[in-house]
Amino acid sequence: MQNLNENNNQNGDEVIPVINPESSTQDTMLKGSAWMTAGSIFSRILGAIYIIPWMAWMGSSYPAANALYAKGYNIYSLFIIISTAGIPGAISKQISHYNALDEYSTGNKLFKQGLKIMVFMGLFFGAVMYFGASFMATLFADGDPRSIPVIQSLAIAVLIIPILSILRGYMQGYSDMAPSAISQFIEQIARVIYMLAATYFIMKIQGGGYISAVVQSTFAAFIGAGVAIAILLIAFAKKLPKLRALSRNGKAPEKLNKNFTKEIFEQAIPFIILGSGITLFNLFDQSTFNQIMRMFVKATNAQLDNYYSLFGFQANKLIMIIVSLATAMSATAIPILSGLFSKGVKKDIEDQISNTLELFFFIMIPAALGMYAVAQPLWTTFYRYDALGIWMLEFSAIISILLGMFTVLSTVLQALYCNRLAIQYFVVGFIVKIAVQIPMIGLFHEFGPLVATSIGMGAVCFLMMRKLHSLYPFDTSRISRRISGIIVFSLVMFIAIFFINSVAFKFIGNSDRIVSVVILAIEAVVGSSIYGYLVLKTNLADKILGSRVERIRRLVRMK
Repeated sequence: MQNLNENNNQNGDEVIPVINPESSTQDTMLKGSAWMTAGSIFSRILGAIYIIPWMAWMGSSYPAANALYAKGYNIYSLFIIISTAGIPGAISKQISHYNALDEYSTGNKLFKQGLKIMVFMGLFFGAVMYFGASFMATLFADGDPRSIPVIQSLAIAVLIIPILSILRGYMQGYSDMAPSAISQFIEQIARVIYMLAATYFIMKIQGGGYISAVVQSTFAAFIGAGVAIAILLIAFAKKLPKLRALSRNGKAPEKLNKNFTKEIFEQAIPFIILGSGITLFNLFDQSTFNQIMRMFVKATNAQLDNYYSLFGFQANKLIMIIVSLATAMSATAIPILSGLFSKGVKKDIEDQISNTLELFFFIMIPAALGMYAVAQPLWTTFYRYDALGIWMLEFSAIISILLGMFTVLSTVLQALYCNRLAIQYFVVGFIVKIAVQIPMIGLFHEFGPLVATSIGMGAVCFLMMRKLHSLYPFDTSRISRRISGIIVFSLVMFIAIFFINSVAFKFIGNSDRIVSVVILAIEAVVGSSIYGYLVLKTNLADKILGSRVERIRRLVRMK
């Protein structure tokens, strides 16, 4: 605590108490975002790469296996959000709140109560999902009996995921993102190793059926979660002496009879609803797509499953790589904004909102346009060439900006204790999505759900942004200028990649997978180099990222 006090005296500013209290909020945001972004990106990329051997070993059963996997995972995603009950986000938010008040011991008591709740939630919802698998299949999977064992295998993972989530939430409450990011990556490695090994054994050695392979592939979620918990416990043990010192030296809590259970759930419920936002949109598509499509086109169930798989699973799996960037920034922003809110410094909150939005657009816009530009080699690399799938990915890449913006804005509102407003705006957007689903599918057929999602999410983002600015009037003119630069530089990058695509595929052809990998690698290097050069040359990176950019500038020898 001595270092914290000295820092406050020297700078005349209050600093959010974290494990490294010397860090400024901007440094904390950037460092935390870097860790969470790296963890999310690597784990998402790994989660997409496994598709290549998995698809090869499934053989001709791949389309059916893929659709079955998607149906099970969408249900699992919803149960994960419900079973964790938004408590990790709530824990992160409240831990930061108490830390800002120098009441570390109160935050620790809150965490212990939350851990008990998480154990109960895992047992309860794991049992509900396992024994209610038949009902889930009827409700969410068009009554497909093949999905029942898949849902049951995922129910086992639900038993321990809540424990994993609250451990991450506790660390994030101290703005310590490294353990979460590392555990996320290791979790994905363990999951992918198990699912690929099991799939190869069943399909290639045993000559078994694809349903058994999918069941084992989804059971891999339990394996990954178990390994991640072990990683976090090791990190927790290493930091325990420092955490105990903070608790001893902090203020004694004024109220010893706080109802922590009530406090946790009051903050958790909004995280449940808003955290499940994208998943609820996906589940609505999954539940209604086949029925609505039959109203406008004549197609077999297999054809409809393939259409759904293209946007609901395959394209979605790739765009979630870049949407995870927004999720990473959101996890970092929660404790920072919550701490500033507890201190009641409105100007600092406005500045932090501006920094968060600028950082989001700085990363998300070039990422989305970049994925649009490389859609053809990217899709061919992972799924083999498919013109319809590539169009789906291009459209989904643009929509990912809205999905990411929803994630960031809803998190910012929750961190600033505007929970009800955030929920109200989401409900409005979801109603808009439901209202336009049928006409959009009627007009655009298999693209209809994506169009409806963009309209619904656009409505949510507009309402949230407008309200946030009315409460904390951040500098929109500054943000607009910087976004304009980001868009221009991203378009320059996009045009360069588009030119490479036009030349390469004109002479080489569309379907060669190895060539697509090479082209994808070249375009990734060229695109990132162009965007990086432009933002460094114009000092846009310095304005958004701060003094840390100077290290990069020296590294690439750019003055």
